Amino acid sequence: MSGTTGTGLPGSPTALFDHALRLHRSAPEGLLPRDGQPYPDAASHDGRRGPEAPQDRHSAGRAAARILDAHFARASALPRELAGAFHDVHIPIHYNERIAAVADRVGRADRERVRRTGRWLVRHGTDRCSVTVGLALVASAGTVEDIPLIQTIGLLSNRFGPLAAHALERQPGGVDALLWLAERVTGWGRVYVVEALCRLDSPTARPWLLRRACDGDFLNGYFAGKAATVSRLHEALADPGADSELIDHTGLLLRLMSDCEGMGTTLAHYPHSAEVLEAHARHVGPLGPTIERYYDVAWLTHYLTTRSPRTAGCTAEQQEAIRATYLAVLDQEEWTRTALAGLAAGDKRMRWIADHRAPQLRLRAFPDRLPDVEE
Repeated sequence: MSGTTGTGLPGSPTALFDHALRLHRSAPEGLLPRDGQPYPDAASHDGRRGPEAPQDRHSAGRAAARILDAHFARASALPRELAGAFHDVHIPIHYNERIAAVADRVGRADRERVRRTGRWLVRHGTDRCSVTVGLALVASAGTVEDIPLIQTIGLLSNRFGPLAAHALERQPGGVDALLWLAERVTGWGRVYVVEALCRLDSPTARPWLLRRACDGDFLNGYFAGKAATVSRLHEALADPGADSELIDHTGLLLRLMSDCEGMGTTLAHYPHSAEVLEAHARHVGPLGPTIERYYDVAWLTHYLTTRSPRTAGCTAEQQEAIRATYLAVLDQEEWTRTALAGLAAGDKRMRWIADHRAPQLRLRAFPDRLPDVEE
């Protein structure tokens, strides 16, 4: 990743692009803490009510489009004239047809002007509103040369992730660019980027989707099922030599899909639920225990214990067989010792299992928490 450092407007805070670039250079392979917040323009944004979105969602972007139309109608207008033009109007952070239509109209006659204006706003904008509009223009008129620019501002992903993902999705080589960004964003930004990768459905992205798409955030539930489907998880797990990274990520995927009702694809609606659950139960035991594996297996075992076969995407026979396999894994002595060690160390996941799951599962690791049961 490269970029030339510029300065913000005179008397203005640091350009948001420079802020993102500085944070990235401090940890090139890592995530930006708190999505890069606070942003340099926090004083003029944080805590203010701001322009409200129109009640009619089809009107979103209208005010911004009018400003752009007036700007591009003047052949002599410079990009810097838009630097503070959008602060007091509602700016959609997702792809917007009205803003895109302005870019398309102007672009038919002068696509380079649209691109140049968008690049300037992204590169030098000190207000998130103008940077967002600039990114929308780059998404419409940008070229592969703009990928580093898009990636850098996309690191501030809660705000700029939706348009960055949209822009990269449209570019040749966009898959690799999205994978780079996906490794460095979390939260809502990760949702936008991974969903774009799923829409592209590229063989290049499948190994990453199989092993790294989910980072454990609750918001992963929006795309977990899509990642499992696009990556053809059920086919990958049919390999007897499936690697540990794949198996561990599968456990996380399954746990997320068991608890994402109203967000994304649940196990009940994933066509390969039984097949993937069976394969995960078969593969996970020989890997040996870790706290993360114990947690995923205990969660899934409880899910299969308390939910109907239809909810789990299985037949009754499949559900009981998978549950029995998982229980046999959890009750192995080595797995029991791992759980007890985690509990003694104060691991919150083991405490949660002990308090909420163990009584129903009757696990060896938590015998003191079992209720009296009449046989």
